[in-house]
Amino acid sequence: MRIVVDNKLCTGCETCLSSCPYDAIVLKDDKAFINEYCQLCRACLEVCPEGAIKEIETGVGVEDTTDRDSFRGVWVFAEQRDGRIADVSFELLGAGRRLADAREAGLSAVLFGADNSEAERLIHWGADRVYHSEAPVFEHFNDEPYVELLSRLISEHRPEILLTGATPTGRSFFPRVAARVGTGLTADCTSLEIDSETGNLLQVRPAFGGNIMATILCPYRRPQMATVRPRVMKKGQYDKTGTGEILKIKADDIQSKTRVTETIKEVSETMVNLQEADVIVAGGRGLGKIEGFQMLQELAGLLGGAIGASRAAVDEEWIPYSHQVGQTGKTVCPKIYIACGISGAVQHLVGMQSSDIIIAINKNPDAPIFNVANYAIVGDVYEVLPVIIQKLKEVKGI
Repeated sequence: MRIVVDNKLCTGCETCLSSCPYDAIVLKDDKAFINEYCQLCRACLEVCPEGAIKEIETGVGVEDTTDRDSFRGVWVFAEQRDGRIADVSFELLGAGRRLADAREAGLSAVLFGADNSEAERLIHWGADRVYHSEAPVFEHFNDEPYVELLSRLISEHRPEILLTGATPTGRSFFPRVAARVGTGLTADCTSLEIDSETGNLLQVRPAFGGNIMATILCPYRRPQMATVRPRVMKKGQYDKTGTGEILKIKADDIQSKTRVTETIKEVSETMVNLQEADVIVAGGRGLGKIEGFQMLQELAGLLGGAIGASRAAVDEEWIPYSHQVGQTGKTVCPKIYIACGISGAVQHLVGMQSSDIIIAINKNPDAPIFNVANYAIVGDVYEVLPVIIQKLKEVKGI
């Protein structure tokens, strides 16, 4: 929806200016004009004596299901950081290929920024086509130009399904794109399937604090948009000989009212990205004190891994939120996940139960974490971990 002014009816009387609490109505060429600050509060609709202010439908999203056939194909928005494509994009290409095959459609990727070699990597990871813009405005992530160009591409090419990672970048600009094109968005999906009868995208995500898994549909609007948690989808097949089409998209006219002047990265002691780590050593409230994470840090260092934590440990301020694993933290899928003093609340399990091997250490033999663990050690963390650390040092000759 959008609020607009009918210039044929507007007399420039200025009656509406004071009605907007967001300063979204201004005079332009002696006519009222609704600017980008409009929040759709609708306070202005009844104040115009001429009836010039109206609410209208916008976007390419459709309610008429007979028009759905004009939307075709699966798109993956490929996020790049510092010129390198994020791993979640390759995971989504794997999922996207499965969805595209089910719909007998093509798989495309969209890349803003980075160079042509990165666009070619998307082809090797399974994309049939890449829409690539190397415009300088995309050197650093900024909501406004991202929203503008992606919305344009959607309006022109009309994809049926559009996916991106549930990362800070995806969570920031994807909702604005959905609002711009007039469709729905399901956030933080952990599973995607195609309904064989209707062709609708079945978007599965945790709900009610992770106590149930909800399946969400968008049957009347297109494209069907979703953000997907990193590390919940398996990467597709890499084929160095794979071929596809790279379409260069010009964006010289894309403007932005804001400019990114500097990006500051958080420095981790292990220098290992939690969502990309092959080994994660995670601690919970069962550690009992902040000093317990020093022991976990030593073990993670020996294994070349990263430190994770349950929400309880973060709430106790034993470790920063950036290490939190679970529904309200990061979703991880390492080769080895070592849970130390973590009981296994469902909210935590949602974020780590896809790990290849789960090793759980807990004093409580009935702890829920043991239900998903491959190896269960019933015992005191402060008695078990020192033995493991010592054995590893002996093996490494330290």
